[in-house]
Formats: sequence, structure tokens, C-alpha cells
Amino acid sequence: MEEQEDLRIVEHLDMQKLPESLQSMISLASTPEERDIILMATLAAASACTPNLYFTYGPTGKKYYANLQCFVLAAAASGKGIANQALEMVRVIDEQYPMLIAGDSTLAAFYKALEEQNGCGYMHESEGSVITDIWKTSAANYNTALRKAAEHEPISRNRVKGASEIKNPRLSMLLTGTFGQYKALVPSVENGYFSRLLTVVIRGTNGFDKRYVSSKGGQNATPKIVGHQLLRTYETLMNAGEREWSLTDAQKERLGEHLESEYSTLISLLGENFHSAVIRMAVQIERIAMILTAMRGPSSITSELNSDTPLLCSDIDYETAEIIGNKLLLHMAAAYRLIDGDAQDIVPEIKPLDQRRVLFNQLKPEYAHKDLVAEAHSQGVSPRTAFRWNEKWLHEGLITKAEYGVYRKVG
Repeated sequence: MEEQEDLRIVEHLDMQKLPESLQSMISLASTPEERDIILMATLAAASACTPNLYFTYGPTGKKYYANLQCFVLAAAASGKGIANQALEMVRVIDEQYPMLIAGDSTLAAFYKALEEQNGCGYMHESEGSVITDIWKTSAANYNTALRKAAEHEPISRNRVKGASEIKNPRLSMLLTGTFGQYKALVPSVENGYFSRLLTVVIRGTNGFDKRYVSSKGGQNATPKIVGHQLLRTYETLMNAGEREWSLTDAQKERLGEHLESEYSTLISLLGENFHSAVIRMAVQIERIAMILTAMRGPSSITSELNSDTPLLCSDIDYETAEIIGNKLLLHMAAAYRLIDGDAQDIVPEIKPLDQRRVLFNQLKPEYAHKDLVAEAHSQGVSPRTAFRWNEKWLHEGLITKAEYGVYRKVG
């Protein structure tokens, strides 16, 4: 799979095009990995603070709300603790409008909290062990509840004391933890929750950060400032009632074409089990774009709240969401490899130039994707690395495209 440098998200974004509140949160980070973590933590937290905005998707016109569920999969000392800054942002709203649900909750307590909050809530847990310990006796049921909440499907239960149903669950979530904790939640790639849970894979650890022993400063004020900004948006949306948001027709066409291309590439690399992750990324990209719209503040939505037509996404927010979605697909592919037991491919060693030459020379004058993958595998080269080399050969004029998925050597 991609090396960590290729998985980075924020460095591919134009910071000046992001909402100011999101720029402020990202500025708290000091490493590329921390920037990616705080980006996703902020988006997940802000998704809980974006009520009543929805978009319709697919031929049935199913409603989707902003709520993101995300897992930051990282080792100790990798910087994932910065995600807690996003929790401080949400606490500002929770003081007036309760929305926090403890990760250390039994299944019954989880249902009760959702019911009391009209099906809405935000779960944030930075210690994966807290969650997996409490889920050991009910992990399957919790998995089902989270999967249904990700799709806003009714969650029903029938107990001795009576039956209950949460008709429209809207749960946002940010969890951080290790691979073992992640696999307790997503035990297999066939598990339906894998494609619904956005996963960010952070490899390696950071060096010692002297900020931890500094006597200056204290709790950064930025999360609270951003929290108060989100509070105004939250109250505006709550008072206005449900409101439709939408991509433009041109953006919808671009999203469809883009994911169709990504689909064929990733399926050829990872197999059919990954197809649902690619398909569902369309929904996640729309959610992210909608969150970006809301994070621009009440002024970005109030002028059209009383209109009968949908609130349209700006091209800037769509393009940002598409870039984030592209990178998240690679992160999810890395998580897929981890679950599938092929962890060594996630961050391959940098192969010397002569090995690239060996692979090229061993390929037939005309070869297909499957031939490239098979030959690369025999030489211990990961599929993603082989495909990257193939693109370079194409750019360098060493090969041409004979037809879709088939290449021919030049000369």
C-alpha cells in the first residue's frame, strides 16, 4: 500500500480554501500526522453539530445527514492524542444541548442515551481499550447498532421491560486506538461496518515533543472559540428545521465519474470485498462537503434557509471534500490490508531503482493489470508500488496503453 507520505491528507489541501474554523483547529498540530488526525477529528465532531441538514442519495432518494463515524488507527506516541482538541470543541455545545455519549457505556446505556437525545449524539473516545473492554460481551450487538446508525436505519430492541425503537439515529463518532482495538470492532473485511467506518491509518511514532514539559501556555483557547462558532450554526439549524443541501448537477456528474475510475483501480488491487467501501465513499464525500458548508458559519446558510430549493454546495467545498475522500480511500485500503493479514504491504520499503528495472524486464511485451500484480508479487513488490511504477513508465514513455487495463512496451 501507499507509504505514509502518500497517505497524507492535509498537505494536499489548499488551506486558504478551508473554513476559517477548520484552519484554526489544524493549526494546533505540529506534524503532518497530527494535522491529518485533527482534520478528521474536527470533521467528525462538527458533523454532530450540524443538525437538520440532509441530502438525498440514490434512486430511492434516501436521506443522509452529516454524521461521520471515524477511527484513527495508530500506535502509541503517534500524535493521536491531539484528537481530544475536537472533543473540547463539542463540550461547548454539550453544555447547553446535551449530545455526548460515553464510550464506556453498556449497550443498554448507549440505547438509553440515544433515545433521550432524540436519536442524536457524539461519542469520542481516545483510549480504544476503554471501548473494547466494555464491548467484549456485546461487541456484535454494538457493531450492529453502529452500522445501522451510520445509515440512519431504525434501531429496534425488545426486552422484558418492553420494546423500543430509535427511528432515525444520527450518531457521530471519533475513536482512536491500536490495530487490536480496531479489529475488535471490525473483525473482518466482510463485516458490514468496515465500509461505513472511516479509518485513518497512522504509521510510526513522533519524536519527543518538548511542549509536554513546557511551563508556559496551558489549555489552548482555539477549541472553545471554534466551539462557540459552531454553537451559533447549531442553533441556527435547529431553529430552522430540516433543510435539504445538495451538490450541483455538475458536481454529481464529476463525483460519479471519479469514483467509477477509482472503483476499477482499487478493485483490481484489493478484490471484490472492497467494492462497498468505494461505493459508500460517495456518501462520505457528500457528508464532508456538507460539513464544510456548515463550518463556514450561519451566514453561509441563513440566506437560503427559507427557500424551497436545496442549499447548493460551492465548488470549493466539493473539491476539498473530493481530495479528502480520495485519501480516505487509500487509508481504508491500508486498514483493509491490516484486517486481511497483509500488513507488510501498508508501508513498503523503498525499492531500489534496479528492482524496478527487473520488474519491467520480466513483464511480457504486452501485459494486463493482473500480469503486473502477479509478477510484482513474485518479486515481493506490493501491488500499490507496482501500479505507481507502472504510471511512471507510462509518463516516461516506456509503455503505452493498448486498451483499458492493458499496456504495451515501446520499442
